[in-house]
This record gives sequence, C-alpha cells and structure tokens, in this order.
Amino acid sequence: MDDNLTQYLKCDVELNFAGPSPAVVNKWAADVLRALADSIEKNEFEDGHHEVKDSVGKPVGTIYLDFSEGDEF
Repeated sequence: MDDNLTQYLKCDVELNFAGPSPAVVNKWAADVLRALADSIEKNEFEDGHHEVKDSVGKPVGTIYLDFSEGDEF
C-alpha cells in the first residue's frame, strides 16, 4: 500500500424484510446489518455484488462493495 494514496470504499446495501410487526423487522434488519459490519471489518468481501442472507439463510437483499485508492486531494 502506497502511503500517499487514500483508500476508498463505496458500499451500497439494499435489504427487504417482511414480518409481523415493525419491532420484529427492525430487529431482523439490525441483526443482518451487524453481521455485514462484522464481515466487512474482517475483510471477507471482494469487490462486487454479494447476496445477503438472514440468520436462517433466507435471501434478504444485496451488498455492493467497491474498494479503490487514489491520490490525496
């Protein structure tokens, strides 16, 4: 890694949940977002689109990551 280059991350997340109440879908969304944050922090994703699943393996959306670097402004 060049010390003169700034590291960039573009991250787009689109999730969709359906459930019996706002509290339940909020909890499900928060659980998925916490898991995504842990995976990002552990560098488990490469560039591109990735399917996102909930804790029981049901697809709930996608995450897009684009890692890049460039000159400092």
